[in-house]
Amino acid sequence: MKSILNKDVADLCKLMWDADPAIYKILTESESAADARNQFFNYLADMERHYFNIYSDRNLKELHICERNNAKECIGVLKNIIRTENEVLTGFSALKILRELAQGILEIISFPGPGFIMEFIALFRGINGNSRITDEILSLPENHLMASQVRSRKLNAYAEKQDLSIKIIPKGTDALLVNDHEKVKRKILLFFGASEEDWIKDKWQIQHIISDVQTLKALVDLSADELEGLDSAHKNGIPFQITPYYLSLFNSAGPCQADRAIRAQVLPGKGYCELVASNRQLNVDMDFMGEKSTSPIPGITRRYPQIVILKPIDTCPQLCVYCQRNWEMKSIHNGGVSSQIVDNAIRWIRDNQHISEVLITGGDPLMLPDEYLEKILTKLAKINHIERIRIGTRVPVTLPFRITPELVAILKHNHVLGLREICLVTHFEHPAEITPEAIAAIRMIREAGMSIYNQQVFTYYNSHRYETSALRRALKLAGVDPYYSFNTKGKTETDDFRVPIARIQQERKEEARFLPGMVRTDEPVFNVPKLGKSHLRAWQDHEIIMITPSGERVYRFYPWESRVTFVDDYLYTDTPIFDYLKRLERNHEHPEKYSTIWYYF
Repeated sequence: MKSILNKDVADLCKLMWDADPAIYKILTESESAADARNQFFNYLADMERHYFNIYSDRNLKELHICERNNAKECIGVLKNIIRTENEVLTGFSALKILRELAQGILEIISFPGPGFIMEFIALFRGINGNSRITDEILSLPENHLMASQVRSRKLNAYAEKQDLSIKIIPKGTDALLVNDHEKVKRKILLFFGASEEDWIKDKWQIQHIISDVQTLKALVDLSADELEGLDSAHKNGIPFQITPYYLSLFNSAGPCQADRAIRAQVLPGKGYCELVASNRQLNVDMDFMGEKSTSPIPGITRRYPQIVILKPIDTCPQLCVYCQRNWEMKSIHNGGVSSQIVDNAIRWIRDNQHISEVLITGGDPLMLPDEYLEKILTKLAKINHIERIRIGTRVPVTLPFRITPELVAILKHNHVLGLREICLVTHFEHPAEITPEAIAAIRMIREAGMSIYNQQVFTYYNSHRYETSALRRALKLAGVDPYYSFNTKGKTETDDFRVPIARIQQERKEEARFLPGMVRTDEPVFNVPKLGKSHLRAWQDHEIIMITPSGERVYRFYPWESRVTFVDDYLYTDTPIFDYLKRLERNHEHPEKYSTIWYYF
């Protein structure tokens, strides 16, 4: 994989044509794009028939069923790509590019990019049963005892591979990390002239949130790239804020594998800052998820029949760079939603008998004073048709000391088995965030009888092999149930975090699938703007319709309502697989470990 990633476009083109000479012949000898399209369709249809025709005289049916099934999926993708409808939808024709490449009309040197060619190398190999998506074929002996022993040895090999991979991923409870976090904590306490007693007080943490570069530089070592990003944030008026506790999770000697996901969440990069500034100048709507169009009144967002989002606060203890709502978040010292808006929103919920569940989020609602939060919960709990109140919060991750006995008592008071559930939904992104302090906060909530669920945003910084599996295992042991894995969406300013959809699908099939079922309870989803979550494991919910010259896959999503009513589709342009693999390579990861990624659609 590494060698092919570094080939030039001309060499890649040769590999592409070698992968299927018949397609090359069709393209070179076609008299027009329409002629090429017709021949291409006929070739694919003939190939598909022979793969599953027991009377076929071709060798295709002799391939293992795993390769034949993958070939069928690749054929389906190619058919989509060469359809005229999809060319009109995307404003681009991959078939035209392929034909002009084959006929020598296009200058290979500058156009298209290697990511485009790599996609078609994979597809052409795939339709011919040459994907090599599996390792050796497992043949079980006829003897049942021997077969069970062979199978058991194979399962041991799977488990050993996973265990060895997970073992090297840093966790917040590792002794080395705990010691390093303590070292940074002592430095922070010394800087602010504070004590251990101060450290565990949430109010002290909030009062000392770090939001200026000079303080940050005095407390932790920063890389040149991080300093460049912070300088750009200052110039462009883009805020950042980090709790002292979360800052203590930074590696004391500068960025490393253990804290890369932690730093990336709260330190805005130069590219991010420049794109945000540019979008502001161009008056680009930063509401990527289209929440304004799903808000019947201020303070309420509704995308589904029986659940609504209530937003009583517009600030968080710290600002996450990739957050879909960071464009409307305010400083911890300047935020606030009027009580009138909140009261009107609760009345709207009370008057709508179809709402059975409320997700209180924002912002982070656990930043509200106990007394005010209790009033909101009490009002909601008095509504007869409300069965569940979720609280969306990151304080177990960013400010675990906010989980106090007093707060837990307020939550528990409204949690009545058989009548109403109170639960928390949080965002642990990496195993390094699951620290002894976080576990202590979780323990208080769980011992009070309430559940905690996790929604991970699947970003570049936690997408390496087995990182998410390691997170799931650590979460379950800490008392948190994995709930959703969100694919990073297409906000241009967060390109640094984006991962190809194929990678989250690959993670689910090749890593998560080897975990016990109780550990992999999360569902990988794509959150379609304005409409809600689309399951990424379901073919009927999305399809690839085009490959752009840069190697981006264009997906058509069919929202969750598509089987019950007519609803518009949604087109999404993904980050190129080729770019993702090259980035892994630059960061000293081995791209060959991800070689099957091309066959996840």
